[in-house]
Amino acid sequence: MDLQTLLDERAIYLQICALADAMDQRDWEALDHILTEDADGDFGTGERIVGRRGFVALFSHFLGNCGPTQHLIGNVRVSIDGDTAESRCYIRDMHIGHGARAHLFMSSSGEYLDRWQRTADGWRMTHRTKKTPIITGTLEALGIGQAE
Repeated sequence: MDLQTLLDERAIYLQICALADAMDQRDWEALDHILTEDADGDFGTGERIVGRRGFVALFSHFLGNCGPTQHLIGNVRVSIDGDTAESRCYIRDMHIGHGARAHLFMSSSGEYLDRWQRTADGWRMTHRTKKTPIITGTLEALGIGQAE
């Protein structure tokens, strides 16, 4: 393994963490520095997500009426192939309800499968699939479709 491969792996790892931080902070502008404009995703909702705006819409839908969240990343594996790469990592997320739902939680464990492209501005995600074999708690914690 050469130094450039290690640097590329580190850069992708930091982007994976930046996306988790963006979700927890609800910092949708940060996605401009993480995703390609035409990135797509499959989060197990039955609907393919297309473009940064699609990611923001999905994240806002699930996190907009939710209280604090924490998306923990582990077991990161990155494979570099020139100017493209693939990564896999475990995800463990916790969502706490907001307001009258503060006693509720929803947590999931799974894996992110990502594809990356080297750009003039660094590594950008072109695709994410989330596989979620474990969910505990209740989706009511997210407050989907509810106003506070």
